[in-house]
Amino acid sequence: MEIKTFGVIGAGQMGSGIAQVAAMSGLAVIMNDIKDEFVQRGGETIAKFFDRGIAKGKLTAEQKETVLGRIKGSTKLEDMAAADFVVEAATEREDLKFQIFRKLDEICRPGVILGSNTSSIPIGRIAAQTKRPDKVIGMHFMNPVPLMKLVEVIRGIATSEETFQITWQLSEMFGKTPAEANDFPGFIANRILMPMINEAVFCLYHSVGSREAIDTVMQLGMNHPMGPLALADLIGLDTCLAIMETLYDGFKDSKYRPCPLLRKYVEAGWLGKKTGRGFYEYSK
Repeated sequence: MEIKTFGVIGAGQMGSGIAQVAAMSGLAVIMNDIKDEFVQRGGETIAKFFDRGIAKGKLTAEQKETVLGRIKGSTKLEDMAAADFVVEAATEREDLKFQIFRKLDEICRPGVILGSNTSSIPIGRIAAQTKRPDKVIGMHFMNPVPLMKLVEVIRGIATSEETFQITWQLSEMFGKTPAEANDFPGFIANRILMPMINEAVFCLYHSVGSREAIDTVMQLGMNHPMGPLALADLIGLDTCLAIMETLYDGFKDSKYRPCPLLRKYVEAGWLGKKTGRGFYEYSK
């Protein structure tokens, strides 16, 4: 099937990044969110990416204009009727994703593939909300999307080979390197990453070391580009907690139990960079 128009549900950090790489690959993009201000903010995020690249001489004003011109903002899910392929990048909540996929199944043409950028929720459960489970697949991008090369491609039990191959080729068209993962909670990336972050939070909780010491050990001792607590702040502590809860519910194994300190921070609204405070404080 030929893909000319690419739909993205969610204009936040991940959704705007996915919309950007799709537009940079030459596709027309519909970027949808529930409020105009969210859509506008997503467009501003993309514009700032280009402004930084222009300042460094790596991108041009013409490229910025071309890419932004390919992206149409939307607050109506019904606009996805024009899309040839849709990726959902909404908040990591199972009930919300289920609701979106039920609606997309009604709105989109029968042959359209519905992808999810979920970082932990099993694709089979999402696919079961639709009448096209063979056309549902996981397409998990990494943050920040324009810079990170990986896309995890996750088959549900009913995902067809055609759907998988189209998604794989689309990932490569976006300039990404796809990696196949089977449909278990957390897939590959977050089944490994999130327990590490959670254990770093336990180290802070148990006063094994300060936040700076924990991050320094992992950066300099393990050659990680940033420490796990700083990374958690970048991802969003609410997202980290949601993924750990999905892992714990899915495997019923105590090693996936979310750290009480992580839960306490989320309950306090300290979600990381997006709120100005997490394990570190940030100026807005």
